Amino acid sequence: MSAPFASQLLGWKQNKDSKKPVPNSADSSSTPSKEIAAKILEYLGVAPGLVLSSTPTDLGPALELAVQEDLAKSLPEADPSRVWLVDHKKRVWDFTQYAHLGTIQKAVKGNPVLSVDLGRDYLIKPDVTVGILHSSSAPPEPAPFLHAAVSCKWTIRSDRVQNIRHEFLQMIRHRRGRLPHLVTVTAEPMPSRIAAIARGTGEVDAVYHIAFDALRQAVDDVGSAQQKKDLAEIISQGRLKPYEELATTLATW
Repeated sequence: MSAPFASQLLGWKQNKDSKKPVPNSADSSSTPSKEIAAKILEYLGVAPGLVLSSTPTDLGPALELAVQEDLAKSLPEADPSRVWLVDHKKRVWDFTQYAHLGTIQKAVKGNPVLSVDLGRDYLIKPDVTVGILHSSSAPPEPAPFLHAAVSCKWTIRSDRVQNIRHEFLQMIRHRRGRLPHLVTVTAEPMPSRIAAIARGTGEVDAVYHIAFDALRQAVDDVGSAQQKKDLAEIISQGRLKPYEELATTLATW
């Protein structure tokens, strides 16, 4: 299984230094990363070493928009009884659980004392938000309920792990009501790096991989013993899941 947009995003790029093609999800300085990523492309049927002009170069934003568009289409199909609102970079205070943060922002704006004391950690705009209106009747409710926040990270690095944890921790702390489903979507090929965000104390509910089956096959073929162990651990504990399960999970949750 793989995300419907996986083959449109995953591909080859030209290495800036060597000028040779490398998988666009790989760390160009890591041989294991390149090997696993190349195997993923092989299982997806992507021609080896062929750099296509149709493959996006700015992959982070491309992943965000692909996830937004896919969920906007698949969620109403999975559960047509709900009014789904799928947005990109929407402010959390536009949702009922976080509406009070908008009031704080108005008080802080133009007040340097409050700005210093309160900081700006509450100014959260998740990559993709999934909102629900409790009723489709008119007039609409003043604010939808935030059902899920999706952090899209094309690859995983230590700074990105900290950014995800920090953003989600603020959402856990500041909510007034039920917590949204907090998840990450990635194309990262290295299980050890995926484990860095999949493991933890609950800031992230689960990580969804856009080429889950290809990743498992690639690691089984060329991954080290440690990479195989890391992958088996996070899958068996339900911390890493196929992207295709995300819409169903949200629709039944």
